[in-house]
Amino acid sequence: MKKPWHAFYPRTIPYEVEIPLCSIYHFLERAAQDFPHQTAVIEADVELTYSELKHAVDRFAAALYRRGCRKGDRLGIMLFNCKEYIIAYFAVQRLGGIVVQLNPMFQQRELQIMLDDSEPSWLICDSSQIEKLESTGYQKKLTIITTDDNQNGYAYFYQWIEEQNDTLPPLQINSKEDIAVLQYTGGTTGTPKGVMITHFNTVASTYHTFITDEGALQRPGERFLGVFPMFHGAGLMVMMSSIFHAGAYIPIRHFRIHEALPIIRKYRPSHLSASPTVFVALVNHPDFRDDDLRTLKICRSGAAPIPLEVLRAFEQKSGVRISEVYGLTESNAVIVRVFGKGDRKTGSVGIPVPNADVKIVDVETGLEELPLGATGEIILKGPQIMKGYWKKPEETAQTIRDGWLYTGDTGMLDEDGFLYVVGRKKEMIIAGGYNIYPNEIDEVLYQHPAVAEACTFGIPDAYRGETVKAAIVVKKDHSLTEEEIVHWCKERLAKYKVPRLIEFREQLPKSAVGKILRRTLVEENRSH
Repeated sequence: MKKPWHAFYPRTIPYEVEIPLCSIYHFLERAAQDFPHQTAVIEADVELTYSELKHAVDRFAAALYRRGCRKGDRLGIMLFNCKEYIIAYFAVQRLGGIVVQLNPMFQQRELQIMLDDSEPSWLICDSSQIEKLESTGYQKKLTIITTDDNQNGYAYFYQWIEEQNDTLPPLQINSKEDIAVLQYTGGTTGTPKGVMITHFNTVASTYHTFITDEGALQRPGERFLGVFPMFHGAGLMVMMSSIFHAGAYIPIRHFRIHEALPIIRKYRPSHLSASPTVFVALVNHPDFRDDDLRTLKICRSGAAPIPLEVLRAFEQKSGVRISEVYGLTESNAVIVRVFGKGDRKTGSVGIPVPNADVKIVDVETGLEELPLGATGEIILKGPQIMKGYWKKPEETAQTIRDGWLYTGDTGMLDEDGFLYVVGRKKEMIIAGGYNIYPNEIDEVLYQHPAVAEACTFGIPDAYRGETVKAAIVVKKDHSLTEEEIVHWCKERLAKYKVPRLIEFREQLPKSAVGKILRRTLVEENRSH
């Protein structure tokens, strides 16, 4: 059935495309076969060709297989962006295993929850993570492989690759059914849920991104700047796009503008996908030159809304058009976007990609489809949508109904079918592109012996999009300082979740039944 947004599809883009039933590993295999000597990864002074990358992947997969790793086994990857991540990721896909995405910034408490839920048999990290892992007790339950040589007796990544062993099983993947990745998301409760992403989900997202870029990128020879972390769904899809195009992926471990600019000038990337904070940093850096990004052919902003003034300033200074995108972890990143050369409307995140559908339904029941121009809950459908939540059938059934993903976001479709995201996913905070769930921080604050009541919320921030603020009521006859709260949180939370602002109050706003009104705190702070 024709949708209003189809009128804005270029003639070269069909409404429906056939998604091949292949494995994720197929993309690497095809690139290595077609362009064996093309550069695949550039990291510092090290470059790997596609032939070298595939050789390392197959050797590592063979080492895992020899030690008992089989189809369906789970392997955790806890690394910042680096070549070892790519090798490990494709090695697991070669065996039909499941990658468990683990943020290296997680502290012991957060890590424990995800390890308990996913129960991986293997885990790849660098040696700086060993102490944290040992504090969970999981080093006794799984095989730890470090990417740097360690003195703790754990397996060494490159030693396994150097083994003279090429024995691998036949690759047998059921693309629509076999899980490739467990990508954890906190949901509205802050309790992590493993989003099951299949091979088909990832292949579909890769093809849709390629098609809606409208031929802007060639195969081979493009250079992809890896700013989004690969442990994030968006970062993984940037890397997949690079492999799909037989391009060179340039991993950025941490985006620091003074370190990133020399890399940009040296390697002249043609593709950049990043959160709005990256564009803010570039626009405001005194050494940013007009020609620094002139080689860019594709520039995408996601993970949080980009302020209009930032978009305009960046485009004026760089000469590059930014395409906004919309998606969730559950939709495997992009499902709605501004097409490469397509129409763009101020405030809109674009139109659905081929094979995808969007509806706006009433917030109360989710059963009534609302007319164009009305605001309600955004629901999505398409081949990118997750298989479900790992070991959580009830929550899966609540989120996916009749094939539709209920996002929890509120939005509106205009008369042309362009999507506008009006509200936020319940009370989630997005700071610097990271999803932060207030309930999780509240739980940590309430554990402090001097805290009587606490409520965490997001407030607007020119650089991070939002920043985390905590309102706290101190127990009677106790004292507490901002420094003590920050120190308490740093020991129990990833750095980006730690409140940047602390407000001590006599009381917190509450409803008639005693529920703390988080939204009231948000409104109070925005009115000041």
